[in-house]
Amino acid sequence: MYQYNVCPVCKSTDFETVLQAKDHTVSGETFSICHCRNCSHRFTNPVPDQEHIGPYYQSEDYISHSNTSKGLINWLYQKVRKRTLRQKQKLVQTITNRTQGEILDVGAGTGAFLGTMFQSGWTATGIEPDAGAREVAASLWDLDLQKPEVFYELPQQKFDVVTMWHVLEHVHDLDGYAEKIKSVLKASGKWVVAVPNYTSYDAEKYGAGWAAYDVPRHLYHFSPASMKALLERHGFKLMGVKQMPFDSFYVSMLSERYRGGNLVRAFWNGFCSYLAASRDPHRCSSLIYLIEK
Repeated sequence: MYQYNVCPVCKSTDFETVLQAKDHTVSGETFSICHCRNCSHRFTNPVPDQEHIGPYYQSEDYISHSNTSKGLINWLYQKVRKRTLRQKQKLVQTITNRTQGEILDVGAGTGAFLGTMFQSGWTATGIEPDAGAREVAASLWDLDLQKPEVFYELPQQKFDVVTMWHVLEHVHDLDGYAEKIKSVLKASGKWVVAVPNYTSYDAEKYGAGWAAYDVPRHLYHFSPASMKALLERHGFKLMGVKQMPFDSFYVSMLSERYRGGNLVRAFWNGFCSYLAASRDPHRCSSLIYLIEK
């Protein structure tokens, strides 16, 4: 286990334990979540180190690795994903002002997004730590995803855009990744980061039972303020923030399942979260940060 002695984002020692969250996916273990009083970042503490985190991902329900459609929630996720993939493609093309280019997807999973970009003419490079997910990506999308150690060997100023869809919260070497991404981006390159938002309505509703805490796989739990603090410390500029409205429903459904609730209440809480985000975009369950060097 690795114990943080300072906040992973701002390096402050002014933090406290605020939640005890359960791993509902694999182990059933309980993990502490700390809150930084300086930058508002939250982080799981302590966490399994990089050599011992692997077993916590070994679940058929971990959809980014298995591509499963088993169960109502995963079936709905798969249906909605067909639409969101095109939305992500359009977003990347808009912020880069390109219809083709060099893209790096870190944490590519089973390759659905990167495969979509590849099929539309982009030169696609993907990083994925899970061997099973890499095999699925090769089978479904003809993608040769790379192991994580290749990431640090990538050449400088190669990519027009780097994407991380619900991945940054999993990365042990947070500062190392931020600096490497800065180096591999071209001068006009963009970085797209999607992460859960613990300041959302659904996070407040479910508390320690909020599914997007997803301990211990999620090492970090970002707020808009803590994400801005991380970017500024590494010399990035925040261009804008987009919502991921479907996540309000998806996360509420998972959260209800974990506490033995019902589907009607899950949809209601998801809808309330959606409404809260429509009034204040920073209240959305997950946010996409659009970043430039």
